[in-house]
Amino acid sequence: MKWITVSRRMGTQGSAIARQVASELGYRFYDTEAIGHMAQELGVLDNVREADETAPSVFQQIFSQRPIVYLERLASALYELARQGDAVFLGRGSHVLLRDFPCALHIWVTATPESRIRTLLSQGWNREAAVRAIKRSDDERSAIVKFAFGVDWEDPARYDLVLNMDKLTVPVAVSTVLHVVRSPAVSDASAEALRALGMLALTRRAEAALLEASVGQGFSASLSVTAVEPGVVRVSGEVETPARRAEAESILRGVKGVDSVENAIRVALQRHVCA
Repeated sequence: MKWITVSRRMGTQGSAIARQVASELGYRFYDTEAIGHMAQELGVLDNVREADETAPSVFQQIFSQRPIVYLERLASALYELARQGDAVFLGRGSHVLLRDFPCALHIWVTATPESRIRTLLSQGWNREAAVRAIKRSDDERSAIVKFAFGVDWEDPARYDLVLNMDKLTVPVAVSTVLHVVRSPAVSDASAEALRALGMLALTRRAEAALLEASVGQGFSASLSVTAVEPGVVRVSGEVETPARRAEAESILRGVKGVDSVENAIRVALQRHVCA
């Protein structure tokens, strides 16, 4: 099992490259729509569907109060998709979320502004609109990745393969990716990697549930939750009352994939002031 992530600038035909690579390899192809389907299965569709990767102003408006909740849910959906088998992921921070897995190949598709403008012109854009769209897309995608993951979207060191489309055709780019992904340098996912993905996905879903509760119900944001084994999560931290402790556990038991909860939450000692 292997995963390929493709990040691309507008006007580089990166989406076409990603789709053709997936088709040639017989891999699943995951874009925004596919992630939405997985989010629906996890019960978090609205949070993932409403945030458009290319509209950070909308992203920040929708999630200004709960940005980390959205990010945890996005990560959970991506990890669950990766567990299903060989796949190509288009954007959505997949190159960051899967960075630590040696079975993942991360690709950056770029080109000079003039080359990108020519691509858009060939698709029917007028030059002025193409220039504006490219500038807006670059600014917005860079802002999204910085806002969501705290990294530079354009940093080539974060990718394994950089494709400069100034002199490459889509077939040549696809052939290059196929050659690299089939090489011994990109290993297959181990059983341990798949187990780690499952644990990460469960942890992120559980964290999102508690984070959302911390905003809407007054739970302490200091509560920490982690998957300790498949189906089992452990929660720790401190709350004000036994009722809050029990409620936090109840929230976690309602998370898809959680079979049992190890509740290590402490109840804060009440301090009484004498007159």
